[in-house]
Amino acid sequence: MKNNFLITGAVGIAFILSLASCNDGKKAEPQSATTENSAPVSGQSAVQDDQSQKDVVKVAVGSKDHTTLVTALKAAEYVDVLSNAGPFTVFAPTNEAFNKLPAGTVEGLLKPESKKALRNILEYHVFVGVLKQENMHDGQTFNQVNGDNITVGLKDGKLTVNGANVLATIPASNGIIYVIDAVLLPPTKK
Repeated sequence: MKNNFLITGAVGIAFILSLASCNDGKKAEPQSATTENSAPVSGQSAVQDDQSQKDVVKVAVGSKDHTTLVTALKAAEYVDVLSNAGPFTVFAPTNEAFNKLPAGTVEGLLKPESKKALRNILEYHVFVGVLKQENMHDGQTFNQVNGDNITVGLKDGKLTVNGANVLATIPASNGIIYVIDAVLLPPTKK
């Protein structure tokens, strides 16, 4: 046993010495993650993967019915956040849902000076964790990312969120999406 240790130790030392001699006495330069010709570093949303299941953002981007939601996510700078591992439950209003808001509301929220209000509304549509319909019951409340609660309704197998109808359920790699027919507006703070 003692001899094996000495042989192994000698081989290890020889390996280290051979690595050191390859350097020819020059000091190693730190390696950079970027080069002059490389593209700017982006967040998780920039990862190209056509093989895996899509995350919640990529599902929304691929939906013609969620272009307003995607525009809002970009304006709020939340695309990368929702592209991360999660898991998230996202209540995703359709374009028609946004169209039900008073005229000028969406345009106003997309302005840079309205970013805080837009983020509050978007955060009210996100729960950290996966909420499966089979685990929900009528009147149950869930605390959303913005700190306010939503209430689910479940009658005759039909799910609602704060009165908005759930039109579809879409699994994603980092959570689940419930497509809804209304924009959820957080309660006004007193």
